[in-house]
Amino acid sequence: MAEGRKKDTERAEHIGGLSVVTTVTDGIRVLTPSGEIDHHTGHQLSRALDITGTDRPRVVADLSQVTFMDSSGINILLTAYQAVTEAGGWLRLAAPTQAVRRVLQIVGIDDFIDCRPTLHEALAP
Repeated sequence: MAEGRKKDTERAEHIGGLSVVTTVTDGIRVLTPSGEIDHHTGHQLSRALDITGTDRPRVVADLSQVTFMDSSGINILLTAYQAVTEAGGWLRLAAPTQAVRRVLQIVGIDDFIDCRPTLHEALAP
């Protein structure tokens, strides 16, 4: 963790082939899913991305431990992006694996959701 960064709560949930750890660093919700995001496991990520009642949410999804993502994951990210944007906040994607980055590029999601090569860069102002 970078010097000066404050890290708060941590919560891990695991269902099937996906676990999601949620932390808060400098007021930014950081989600770290690990495993596969598909129609069987996507609801886990959807719950973690729920920003209901949050004013101007700032969210980073660290995708460095995601080994597979299908269209379910893309739809979840698009829905979260829309909700966060409508609430006056932002969503960034960090450190996608090569397989996930390829999916993001194919569908063009990286053209409008800020996708950064490292978690450190995604947490930067």
